[in-house]
Amino acid sequence: MRTQFTLKCTDCKSENYTLTKNKKTHPDRMEVKKYCPTCKKSTVHKEKK
Repeated sequence: MRTQFTLKCTDCKSENYTLTKNKKTHPDRMEVKKYCPTCKKSTVHKEKK
């Protein structure tokens, strides 16, 4: 039931992280503040479509 997805930086639009989540418990798109190596700072990362 776990699905794999990619997190994308909102500033530079680079795809940095791949994670898994349970669709039953978290049906919405994730939005996490993580470090972006391209921007060299912590930015908001959103789940890619």
